[in-house]
Amino acid sequence: MAKRKPEPEPENPEPQKTLNRGDSAERDTTPENPEESPETRKWSLNDFEIGKPLGRGKFGRVYVAREVKSKYVVALKVLFKKQIEKYNIHHQLRREMEIQTSLRHPNILRLYGWFHDEERIFLILEYAHGGELYGLLRENTCLTEKRAATYILSLAQALVYCHEKDVIHRDIKPENLLLDHEGRLKIADFGWSVQSKNKRHTMCGTLDYLAPELVQNKAHDYAVDNWTLGVLCYEFLFGVPPFEAESQKDTFQRIVKVDLSFPATPQVSAEAKDLITKLLVKDTSKRLSLQKIMEHPWIIKNADPTGICNN
Repeated sequence: MAKRKPEPEPENPEPQKTLNRGDSAERDTTPENPEESPETRKWSLNDFEIGKPLGRGKFGRVYVAREVKSKYVVALKVLFKKQIEKYNIHHQLRREMEIQTSLRHPNILRLYGWFHDEERIFLILEYAHGGELYGLLRENTCLTEKRAATYILSLAQALVYCHEKDVIHRDIKPENLLLDHEGRLKIADFGWSVQSKNKRHTMCGTLDYLAPELVQNKAHDYAVDNWTLGVLCYEFLFGVPPFEAESQKDTFQRIVKVDLSFPATPQVSAEAKDLITKLLVKDTSKRLSLQKIMEHPWIIKNADPTGICNN
């Protein structure tokens, strides 16, 4: 499975503080006054000890960090203002921050607050010890039906919560899903999310996970997230997205036609295929609802309702 490669980032100075060896243990506390409004809590880099890098992307890097007073371990996402200006994403970033800060769900990564200096913007995020779900897929190629069902149930529960708050995620994919120290799944990136009661018209997301209405530039709503759960379920069980093709054009055509087929191997149950088939439906009114996903026989039979996956 090929990684969707991030673009190179500009050379910018990194935070200089470091954690001592062995100092990354988690604690059952939260950053001091985590519920305080980011506008009233005056965070700064001096509030954190910065540890190892966790990842890098087009606009910056992510580090493990520890809040000095509470000793609580967080992830610090460092974004470079030059890149934000270059790509003119001020509005998108502010929307992402406002949406993620407002969400409180066990399967959604918390954004505790943010601060900035002359060159950088810092997002204070919940630390997910298990890293990206993409890494787990790369190591194992395919997941067991029990693990796959547990993740789909967790995602459905999180999306029910989001949709009740009029939030459409629009970019659910393995790179945007993290795992905590117990193996619980967390939706981590809300860069393409929108909060609206109305249908949207912006084409956004990642190629293999786009719903037909997005590919065809039609108005879309919450059902695009339901479609993505079908794509993910397929990828969890078969190791590749269902509409993967040699070119972008061919992938688009397969999505629009819902050119869906199931390989003979690995062996996957008829119930799992039934769920996937009912999610990957072009007519959004006939696409399986989140509630029906959670009630599906395959989910009932296989998913751990605690959401914990450690094996």
